Amino acid sequence: MAPKLRKKYIFITGGVVSSLGKGIASASIGALLEARGYRVTFLKFDPYINVDPGTMSPFQHGEVYVTEDGAETDLDLGHYERFTTVRLTRRNNTTSGQIYYAVIKREREGKYLGKTVQVVPHVTDEIKGRVFCLAGDADIVIVEVGGTIGDIESLPFLEAIRQIRIQLPPRDAVHIHLTLVPYIRAADELKTKPTQHSVGTLREIGIQPDILLCRTEKSLGDDLKEKISLFCNVRKESVIEAKDTDLLYEIPLLFADQNLDAIILEDLGLPARRRNIEKWKKIVKVLRTTKKSVTIGVVGKYVKLQDSYKSIYEALVHGGIANGTRVVLKKIDAEQIEKDGAMHHLNEVDGVILPGGFGIRGIEGMIGTIRHCREENVPFLGICLGLQCSVIEFARNVCGLAGATSTEFDPKTKHPVICLLEEQMDVKDLGGTMRLGSSPCVLGEKTVSSHAYGNKTVFERHRHRYEVNGAYQDLFREKGLVIAGTHPYKKLVEMIEVKNHPFFVATQFHPEFQSKPFAAHPLFAAFIRASLKRHVR
Repeated sequence: MAPKLRKKYIFITGGVVSSLGKGIASASIGALLEARGYRVTFLKFDPYINVDPGTMSPFQHGEVYVTEDGAETDLDLGHYERFTTVRLTRRNNTTSGQIYYAVIKREREGKYLGKTVQVVPHVTDEIKGRVFCLAGDADIVIVEVGGTIGDIESLPFLEAIRQIRIQLPPRDAVHIHLTLVPYIRAADELKTKPTQHSVGTLREIGIQPDILLCRTEKSLGDDLKEKISLFCNVRKESVIEAKDTDLLYEIPLLFADQNLDAIILEDLGLPARRRNIEKWKKIVKVLRTTKKSVTIGVVGKYVKLQDSYKSIYEALVHGGIANGTRVVLKKIDAEQIEKDGAMHHLNEVDGVILPGGFGIRGIEGMIGTIRHCREENVPFLGICLGLQCSVIEFARNVCGLAGATSTEFDPKTKHPVICLLEEQMDVKDLGGTMRLGSSPCVLGEKTVSSHAYGNKTVFERHRHRYEVNGAYQDLFREKGLVIAGTHPYKKLVEMIEVKNHPFFVATQFHPEFQSKPFAAHPLFAAFIRASLKRHVR
């Protein structure tokens, strides 16, 4: 058994602009360190005052990622879990709102013994406590700070990191700063000044970065690396090129080519164990060389923002990798289908996925899409709201229940085929009150779903409030709807299928949260396989 290592810490910040890819960079670093045989874990600090992203608009914040223990978290935790073998919990994502809430609660309870409560030391101590209590069995803790250097909201987190660097023994922590080296087309030049200013701002706070990840659309070259090294006080070999790529899963390989993981381990005083990145090479080879492709229509409410369905898009890619094919996404706004009532939007797709969401906007477009897929034998995968709309469509058009809908959309509907459970009736707070996290699902025998999983009982993550009304289940079965999966104790509907269809499966849970590029979720792999058969025909 290998000797237990002293905990090491990697702090990752970003500068100049947001959306540079700190989450992907953090996940890629974790993947490379795992490939060296180290155990990693992650912590994402989000500077916003919200307690969690659960009540935030997908248009503003992107998708809400859900952990096994039911925490509604930042989407970057999805990157961390997809790129590594870690299983994260609510302790792996902390917001300013949670920090201040904890400090104020402690003050109200008299825990500070009458002292004046201040950002330093009370808020920063709370932040440091979240860092140090996280490690568990991990060898290396990767801490990502959201936002950009210079944001007022991020200052307490940066001050806490500064203090941690002082308090830890030498070589126990590394600071990585992700910054932008923009290309100015008119001058045909890459400019280092934004990086210099960003590092200068970081140093004013009291933090000297050890490694720079320079986001760029063109190669930096030795001259620019030397310039950045000189003006930012960072070794030249620690100026790493983070060049744009069209393949997300190529990033660990791009970093490996520049020995980023070896540099980090050297800075942390850890041995550079043999690296095994063959699985990443295989993934990239499939995506780069396959000649097969399949077009999937994503019909949803939030398709205008890429990050709103991030895990869905990635799980589809994973399903493609499992089938040796490239997945082409066609994003279709459900409202557009609702407005023009035409199905020509679906003419060029080989399969349709309908992801989750809330509210009545676009619902009739979704229901029309489902009817088209059911009647025209188009492979279909519905997730969360996708299942609920599938039940509504079946109730209306197969069972003859005119006006059937969810009480979310019409509280006075004559046929509430989707409704709230009794325990949800009196819930007032919107945040953190849904059915959240991992729950068991027992699969029916000889179903498409059981064949895909190869198991009788599976565990999947939920994020929803409304359920299929049990009063209608017998009628649905009588008319040919397959209740393919149920909760073993509460008897809630978890999965449905349509008989004599190439692939029509809908789930109340979110299978996308457990899919990885090297281990595609069984339902996504099966869905892409069915869509590929339609494409071949």
